[in-house]
Amino acid sequence: MKQLTALCCALALLCGMPSLHASAAGYGQGKACDAQNRPLDAVSFQEQYAPLDAYALSDDSTQILLTFDQGYENGYTAGILDTLKEKHAHALFFLTGDYAKREPELVERMIAEGHMLGNHGMTHAALPSLTDDEITEEVMSLHQYMLDRYGYEMQYFRPPCGEYDERSLAKVQELGYRTVFWSAAHVDWKTDDQPEPQAALNKLSGMAHGGAIYLLHSVSSTNAAILGDLIDDLRAQGYQV
Repeated sequence: MKQLTALCCALALLCGMPSLHASAAGYGQGKACDAQNRPLDAVSFQEQYAPLDAYALSDDSTQILLTFDQGYENGYTAGILDTLKEKHAHALFFLTGDYAKREPELVERMIAEGHMLGNHGMTHAALPSLTDDEITEEVMSLHQYMLDRYGYEMQYFRPPCGEYDERSLAKVQELGYRTVFWSAAHVDWKTDDQPEPQAALNKLSGMAHGGAIYLLHSVSSTNAAILGDLIDDLRAQGYQV
């Protein structure tokens, strides 16, 4: 749990509240990088929205965090968990309400094996399109379900499709959550058009940077195939995973 404890510490900072604006945006980490290989858009996002407990990077420059979005099960999550266990690595899994209800054995295994679970929305709704009351229902209904069904209290939220605005970020913060975006990702969610494994491994390994938050999807056959090698490559570069 060392790397997950480090994430908790890295996300614990709190600053003053900025003024709020209503315009919605779709998050992306961008391609241009700084001297530390950190995407400039992720760094800019972090600087602007950390006061709202919204993060694209961890403050721990020795760490890379693996996160998986769990929208539906495609048969690869058990293998992903096997690899994480074999490599003595932990991850943060963001669950939708449907996944939490349909896949109790996998969810219970995630908890039992020391992974962290995050909130990806009860219905995977875009928060900027919801009223404040609807945001509360979308986030807290899943929060309560996880408490009641699994005895697990979620702390981290990932906006579906990366859609956000300052109002929704502020509302999620008000609900006691930290919002976690990402600083490394690839096109892995198209199940009928998966990237070639070696090319994907090279791309993801080349994205490594201190404090990186990797976004991966568990529906990807490529991710399942390369995960062990990716962990090895990131560790060989000197990072904790």
